Amino acid sequence: MSAPEYYMLGGVALFLIGLYGVLRQAHLVRKLLGINLMGNGVFVLFIATAQRNSATFPDPVPQAMVLTGIVVAVCATAFGLALVERVVRETGSGELPPPGAPDGN
Repeated sequence: MSAPEYYMLGGVALFLIGLYGVLRQAHLVRKLLGINLMGNGVFVLFIATAQRNSATFPDPVPQAMVLTGIVVAVCATAFGLALVERVVRETGSGELPPPGAPDGN
């Protein structure tokens, strides 16, 4: 296997670990971390699949798009943490209720 294939496998692994965290964890911060892992897996996949030729310079467009995506991901994470903090302040818990549980109204 070549180096880009290893990076692709790593990106898929990061995405799947993040997906597991989003689907199986009840705590909102853990869900947010899972979303971040999924995004990082996509970034790794995008860089691994970028066209590279030994005769030419690498294409800077995928690199610029990933850098822009990282900035957007940091901003979205900050916003998500602010929302989690608000949920904890309003409800007293940082976890989602299990499915089928009464909502307390």
